[in-house]
Amino acid sequence: MAEPISAHAACAGFSQYAQLRVCGDSIFWLASEPETGSVALWQADNSGICRVNTGPGSIRSRLNGYGGGAYAVLPGRVVWVAEDQRVWQFNRVTGRRTLLVPEVDATWGGLVADPQHDRVLAVRERHEQQALMALEATGHVRVLHQGLDFYGAPAVSQDGSRVAWCSWQLPDMPWLQSTLWQATVTADGDVAGASGQSPPVSGSVQQPQFVGEHLWVISDHEGWWQPWRVTRRDGRDQWLKSTAPMLDHANAPWQLGERNSCPLREGGWARVQYRQGIGELWLERAGQCQRVAVGWTDFRDLSPSADGLVCIGRAADRHDAVLKVCADSGSATILAGGQVPDRSIMAPVAPVAFVVDAEAPDTLPVQGFLYPPISASAAAPPVILIAHGGPTSAAYAVYNPQVQFWCQRGFAVAEVNYTGSTGAGRDFRLRLAGRWGEADLQDMVRCADYLAAQGLVCADNVFIQGRSSGGYTALMAAVQTDRFKAVGSLFGVTDPLRLRAATHRFESGYLDWLLGDPQLHRARWQARTPALHADRISCPAIFFQGGKDAVVVPGQTRRMVAALQDRGQPVELHWYEDEGHGFQRAENQAHMLESLYRFYGSLVPDNPKIRQKDNEPAHKLS
Repeated sequence: MAEPISAHAACAGFSQYAQLRVCGDSIFWLASEPETGSVALWQADNSGICRVNTGPGSIRSRLNGYGGGAYAVLPGRVVWVAEDQRVWQFNRVTGRRTLLVPEVDATWGGLVADPQHDRVLAVRERHEQQALMALEATGHVRVLHQGLDFYGAPAVSQDGSRVAWCSWQLPDMPWLQSTLWQATVTADGDVAGASGQSPPVSGSVQQPQFVGEHLWVISDHEGWWQPWRVTRRDGRDQWLKSTAPMLDHANAPWQLGERNSCPLREGGWARVQYRQGIGELWLERAGQCQRVAVGWTDFRDLSPSADGLVCIGRAADRHDAVLKVCADSGSATILAGGQVPDRSIMAPVAPVAFVVDAEAPDTLPVQGFLYPPISASAAAPPVILIAHGGPTSAAYAVYNPQVQFWCQRGFAVAEVNYTGSTGAGRDFRLRLAGRWGEADLQDMVRCADYLAAQGLVCADNVFIQGRSSGGYTALMAAVQTDRFKAVGSLFGVTDPLRLRAATHRFESGYLDWLLGDPQLHRARWQARTPALHADRISCPAIFFQGGKDAVVVPGQTRRMVAALQDRGQPVELHWYEDEGHGFQRAENQAHMLESLYRFYGSLVPDNPKIRQKDNEPAHKLS
């Protein structure tokens, strides 16, 4: 008989793929290694699949705190950003590894190959100033453009004569308001004639790419992130809309260098559309549109190949994969990854999409995914509502063994795309402005009530948890309501004002957008600070915190826990001294999962799936 997945297997056996790149006949991608918390580079070509020997340590950009574009591939070499933010290169012929940029007082990201000049373009931040840079093979570093607050990953035309990028200025985030820049590349490799242009009306623009002489972008100035062609006529840039439907064709650009579309070599486009939280891959050729790779639910890093495209594919029933999609047949072939769970472990539970209709004129429908438990019991199960991080991010219907861990132990899991989430258009995303800690938690309660009313979950056994900003939403829900059986904060925000003072430059204006100017809206900030209202939390609470967290300063969590302890509230704190914001080591992730299970399970003693041995006292790390 198949056994439930263990906490360690759920965490250690889950490798995530990212940042796929193509050079010639070779495909490259990054893969996480949970056992060590590192990230490695892999390569697939005609000779097979192998791990690229980039030496010790991870490949990881820390630009803007979230990175992206951590490496680039040229015909003769690979250039990457190491854990300490120094830049290295690897000769693909000799295998020799050399230090390209030794300075350690800068962060790098958005690396893009410029093969016509045998160099890599990148974004550098040093002394809280960003610039668009060129990294020569000799190690020479050249400033191409500077003076803007933030730079997105650049795009280079096929002949190397033009470059484009996006930028944004404080206090904006890149999904609120941004500008498209274009410049020509001179004979000696500098840029000239750089000019910026905002979309025709207020909006954000991302993912520029050249197709021949044409420049394409994705912009949401008409309400959805859709493809636009930007062309110059009579000395003016014109924005020409594609025939793509009114759906988001991209995600919020937290990281640099993402690609949700690519041209096909025989003409036409491959594009991702997000519909009710599901990523759909569509091919558009000769005026005809065809949905392909239907069994997959999200697609990232699209790149053209000889007969179609390659990308990173994600599905609800298997691990991340490198996919090859044939443009003629629409068939999807797995080139790497894509493993289905071991047959000795219970088969994955498929997510069930649900939509909670708008209840008032000032609300919009809220979408989410319910994962029902594997159980023969006819009774409605306990449910864990999960608020995703961001908060301008989203929950996707993709395989997550940690969700399966719960389903195999009698719990349902509901992931909610609350107000402010990406994937439902600009209006839905921007409705969180000034309403963080209000609109999001209201949506979590709406979803809990809806699922209970449908008989899908037990109304009396609803738990809520979240990571980072999702932890804030969970804590505010516990402050404002008595709807939840317990609350779990996974390195969650407890004091937004202290976070505002300590956060990195990228998000330095984000808190004011979420809650308003603290001087003008002092009462709002106070009302939406969980640390000030611990006395209003009436349910048990459990906290997880990394000692090296630079986003949610560890002292915030300690103060929140102390306030609950002073009131005699049931509370646990689990401390991981060597972890930062988001736990990287599988052993710590597994301990967190086991601790949550013991904590929640003790509150649902009649759950037949919860075994006595799983309710032993939790071991707290200190």
